[in-house]
Amino acid sequence: MTTQSNTPAGWYPDPHGAAQTLRYWDGAQWTEHTNPAQQAPAQAPQQAAPQFPQQQASDARVQRQVQKQAGVAAGGPGGGTLFTEPVLVVNQKAKLIELTNEYKVMDQNGREIGAVTEVGQSALKKILRFVSSLDQFMTHKLEIRDAYGQPQLVLTRPAKFFKSRVVVTRPDGSPVGEIVQQNMIGKINFAMNANGQQVGAIKAENWRAWNFAIVDHADNEVARITKTWEGLAKTLFTTADNYVLQIHYQLPEPLLSLVVATALTVDTALKQDSRGWG
Repeated sequence: MTTQSNTPAGWYPDPHGAAQTLRYWDGAQWTEHTNPAQQAPAQAPQQAAPQFPQQQASDARVQRQVQKQAGVAAGGPGGGTLFTEPVLVVNQKAKLIELTNEYKVMDQNGREIGAVTEVGQSALKKILRFVSSLDQFMTHKLEIRDAYGQPQLVLTRPAKFFKSRVVVTRPDGSPVGEIVQQNMIGKINFAMNANGQQVGAIKAENWRAWNFAIVDHADNEVARITKTWEGLAKTLFTTADNYVLQIHYQLPEPLLSLVVATALTVDTALKQDSRGWG
């Protein structure tokens, strides 16, 4: 199991449940190396075992969302993180009135591997969001967090009037790149820029901007975002939006981080509201 963690390398109780067994954690992931608990290497650090989320059972509803609605064929297991899974399912938390953007991120089998949460909202902004659509012109900041609640990317969409721009950084503030809206009429397109160069683009496939093809600098498709139907009740009475991201192959950085950032925040970047309120 791969993860983003600050837990030091060492021998710990086997997270897979094997009795009287230690498994070696290399600082980034569990390895295949095991030892009987009573024969743990002398140099093993004496410290508490890392806290990892419990393994979750598959969710048939999410699998149906991926395979039936998004048309993505079932694939083999990924690495278990936001940056190593070939398919990410992004489901917005259903609310009658949306004051804060919150999304749950799962793998193709419905196991939760991350979340997206809007941060830094003032009381005034929440009031404006409640009574009007003026908040869409204000600055929005979101954190993409892993399964352990640790920020992996920070996205800031500065105040806009016409075109959206999203600035992507690491949690320490180091830059990753920008996602910049290119047009306002017709099918919406975004450029993904890093280090002063365009490394890719997001191209809407219809004027409602529901489905997107993501391409690299050479215009080769590397990923795809598909909006899936959340059900009649949610469509009519809540603000929930659901998306499936399919990454066709392992991408290099910073393109990978920009693709993940795009998929997890496409709704906020566009401020797309098919219900006519925004």
